[in-house]
Order: sequence, then C-alpha cells, then structure tokens
Amino acid sequence: MLNQDLKMNKIKLVILVACFSIVAGAIGGLLFQLFVFPNILQNSYFAQFQFIKNFKEGKIVINTREQIFVQENAALQGSIEAVEKSIVGIQTSAEAISGSGLIITSDGLIIALAEVVPAGGSYSVMLDGTKFKAQILKRDLKNNLALLKIDGSNLKTCKFSDPSQIKLGERVFLLGVLPSDLSFATNEGIVRSILESSIKTNISESSSLRSSPLFDIYGSLVGLTTMDSAGRVSAVPIQKIKEFSGL
Repeated sequence: MLNQDLKMNKIKLVILVACFSIVAGAIGGLLFQLFVFPNILQNSYFAQFQFIKNFKEGKIVINTREQIFVQENAALQGSIEAVEKSIVGIQTSAEAISGSGLIITSDGLIIALAEVVPAGGSYSVMLDGTKFKAQILKRDLKNNLALLKIDGSNLKTCKFSDPSQIKLGERVFLLGVLPSDLSFATNEGIVRSILESSIKTNISESSSLRSSPLFDIYGSLVGLTTMDSAGRVSAVPIQKIKEFSGL
C-alpha cells in the first residue's frame, strides 16, 4: 500500500512539474513579446537579421527550403497559365491529333517535331477550340524539327530560354494537348543531362504528348519533347530550334 502511495505521489509531482513548466513557458513567452521583442525590433543591430526583416515585412517563414518550394510551385502554376495559349494540337487529315506544337511568332509560325507531320499528309492546327489550316514550310529530319504556318495575327507566344543558362538539376515542365479530348496535360521534373543534340530529363510520359514544348519554371522554352520506348522524356534543345527557325 505504501509503495502504491509513493507511486501516486511521484505521478502527481511529475504532472505538477509539467504544468508549472507550461505555465512558466507561456508567461516567459508573453513577457518576451511584451517587453523584449519590441526592443529587438527597434535595435539597429538586430535589423540585419533575416527573421527580423521578414517580421517587419509581414512575412511568416517556416524554413527557407519550404519557402523556396512554395515559391517555385506558385511560379510553375503561373508559367503554365502564361504559356498554354501558345500550345497547339497538330491534327492529321484523318482528324487525329498526332502531337503538339508551339506558336513562336504572333503571325502564326509554329514549331513541332518532324515526326508528327510526316511528308505527304495534310495538317490542321487546333488552337483554343478553333481549327486552322496549316502549311508545312520546311522539315529537318536530322534534328527532327518542322516549321508550320497558319494564318493569324496577335497570337500568343512565349519566351526562349538562354541555352547557356540551362543547368543540371533545373526544374522543367512539359505542356501538351491530349489527343483524346484536346485538353492540356502537364508533367514536371528536372534536367538530368545536357548534350548538344538532346536535353535529357527524369520525366516519364506517354507518346501521346510527344512534341510538347518543354519549359523552365519561368515559362521560357527549353526544347521540344521526345519519348523513347520506355517513356523517358528528352528534348530537342532550344539552340537547335533557334537555328532551324531563324529566330
């Protein structure tokens, strides 16, 4: 009986100490906010610290890595919205979508993979629910590129990235038109390797999105995507596209 009483007294003591610690911590935090922190904010020495700058600007930062991730996600969503009006579906004479393309001039020049517009066919372009007759201006089978033209004006275009600024590990995304319902589909990943003839990513995707433009997180064109038999995504680099299109 005595041992049981001692155990109960120990439990009560532990609970009492815990409650005291919580109350003391709360009082200490309140005193810090009321008397210490206002003096820190007014002290010029502490003004150099980032958490003080963030507090004065009304920013709440949990940690730097999480903040960067949130900012990148917001940038990615904004970039998708900014470039989607320049993405087109390439339609064959059989009324099927063979792949995607990208408007590169406001008067209707479009870049696509040569494999989605093989010689001998007639093609149209689906843009924002409207069908445009497309003329094939030229093909480069070696680099798998084709240049198309539709009649248009004030069409939405995107920026080209600087080839020298594309880095390993850089976050990228593709955006293309699904053949099934002409809706947009996207996928994202990072640059895995950079070669003169190809930019390889860690993205896996089906061939239904072939010739989809590949962008950096800011919505600048990095290349046009190709998929191998395993679905691994690479891209014809922006430098090849610039040379071929003359832009």
